[in-house]
Amino acid sequence: MKLYALLDFDSLQKNTYSIEQFISTCEALHVEIIQYRDKKGNKQRKIENLKKIKSLCDIPLLVNDEVDLVQFCDGLHVGQEDLMRFNLDKVKAIELIRKLIKRKILGISTHNKEEILEANTLDIDYIGLGAFRTTSTKEDAAVLGESLGDLARLSLKPVGAIGGVRVNDEIDNVTYAVIGSDIYAH
Repeated sequence: MKLYALLDFDSLQKNTYSIEQFISTCEALHVEIIQYRDKKGNKQRKIENLKKIKSLCDIPLLVNDEVDLVQFCDGLHVGQEDLMRFNLDKVKAIELIRKLIKRKILGISTHNKEEILEANTLDIDYIGLGAFRTTSTKEDAAVLGESLGDLARLSLKPVGAIGGVRVNDEIDNVTYAVIGSDIYAH
């Protein structure tokens, strides 16, 4: 599996890790995508951090949920709830997002068979599927465990396993291991 790193700014600070250290670890692990998530920061901090990450590496960088920040990176990852803020009809929501981000990378989170099948019909580049294990950043996530690989088989898009995934995990039918806190162990 390829590695996709989640740079959660709160976790970065809790682990007393700098952005530079995070990027260095990503490069050592041959990470192929980085997603930046910052639920508490103001817009200026987010812009500065996105610019800093882009200046430190050539790894494609996505921003979590904030379509207005896509101009500073290579794409967007949107959760199911955030998708609904654009339009209750997911096809229309994706169409609106595509108008804003053009052909930049677009991924959405999925959690079950219905969401995967729906994602197959959308103009997106990949899905995140999870949670694989329990995780400290998403306490309310339903844990799919070993069934994640079977569900991933239903996707027509590349699948990123999310939620408690570790660098050395091997999960059937999954393209990306989306690693968050496990990156600090390397």
